[in-house]
Amino acid sequence: MRILIFTEGTVLMHRGGILLPREKVVELVRNREGPLGSEYFADSVPIGNCVRKIAAWKSQGATILYLTSRRTQDEVQTIRNILAKYQFPYGELLFRKAGDEYRDVAERVLPDVIVEDDCESIGGEEEMTYPRIKSELKMRIKSIVVREFGGIDHLPDDVSDLLVC
Repeated sequence: MRILIFTEGTVLMHRGGILLPREKVVELVRNREGPLGSEYFADSVPIGNCVRKIAAWKSQGATILYLTSRRTQDEVQTIRNILAKYQFPYGELLFRKAGDEYRDVAERVLPDVIVEDDCESIGGEEEMTYPRIKSELKMRIKSIVVREFGGIDHLPDDVSDLLVC
């Protein structure tokens, strides 16, 4: 099973939001206030126990793919460094190249499951990946949407259960 996991907002957030209620983090990002509203991703940290959750999926044979919102090589490298720093299970880090939308990346790799957040702070469904995928491909992909900055801790540990949640 191939699992595509969005990074920012789904499994990573700025360290300044760790002790804040999720709703406050969304508000600060939406209003571009303080470090949470910046484009500075080097201070990102894992949300909850996402590293353990992804490791559980990988240990069951899942192929993990990460998708970042970052586009330049330096920005992508920053996210790659954060994933390594916090010992996220190995997985290819994908990003949009010139002219790409998120759906283009997802359609190329054709995962079995996409785990992404609801993009509440930046416009909602319009900014998400799965809703933009071609309808004939959607039937082949299970979409799991979590609340932005809410983490993935509540998702099943058993990778096969992802297809039915």
